[in-house]
Amino acid sequence: MPWHARLQLDYAFERARTVARFEHHGPLRILQSLYPEGGGICHNVLVHPPGGLVGGDTLEITATVGPGAHGLVTTPGATRFYRSTGERALQRTRLTLKENSRLEWLPLEALCYNACHAENHLTLNLAPGAECMGWDVTALGLPHAGQPFETGRFVQHIELPGVWLERGVIEAADKRLLDSPLGLAGQRGLGTLFFATGQPLERARREQALEAARNLVQAHALASWAGATCPNDQVIVVRVLAPQMEPAMQLFRQIWGAWRQTLWRLPAQMPRIWAT
Repeated sequence: MPWHARLQLDYAFERARTVARFEHHGPLRILQSLYPEGGGICHNVLVHPPGGLVGGDTLEITATVGPGAHGLVTTPGATRFYRSTGERALQRTRLTLKENSRLEWLPLEALCYNACHAENHLTLNLAPGAECMGWDVTALGLPHAGQPFETGRFVQHIELPGVWLERGVIEAADKRLLDSPLGLAGQRGLGTLFFATGQPLERARREQALEAARNLVQAHALASWAGATCPNDQVIVVRVLAPQMEPAMQLFRQIWGAWRQTLWRLPAQMPRIWAT
């Protein structure tokens, strides 16, 4: 029987502390709030106990960050889109940030198993003064485990309505897309790291963020497969292709830490679960 799970996560800034509250239906949970950086920033881990999605499953995640609050959300492991007999598996995430709030959306990678039929949607709604830092990282198949992505379909959708839209439709049968130098060039890992704002970002901050990202890219083993750009004055994007996810995640964590320091004057405080 397909799962249809929903989670509503709300952050509020109360008495100099960011407080997280949530409601859920089905197998989605938020673990205990942690404050490794003090009361102003609330760290949470989002857990999906079944561990993956099959055809017909739907996960609906909604997060709202109140004025002045700062939340950080990650996951304990990868999101797995398993083989489907025809129905679509869907994960839909909506992030709404109120005035002068911040959110770090840092889930671990999505794994697209062979013969999956999956969609992963992320929509941002940002008020003036709101800033969101996050990433979307995907692995197509498990080639190192002898399970290449030979059949199936994956749709990735990231949107800041009216400002920025990234939408990719990947068919396993589309070898021109998967293997051409103008496509994924044989790589089976892809990622997008973004910094998005609810109003135009000052040019000096944009340039500082781009410089920090490009310096780290140039020094990394994936330098030939990654790049940083600014498609408009509200979004900064780093994109990467990789043969496997570990080096891509390492690069993104380095840039995330540099952006924290450059854009928010905050140290790169890793979520505790990343060290386990």
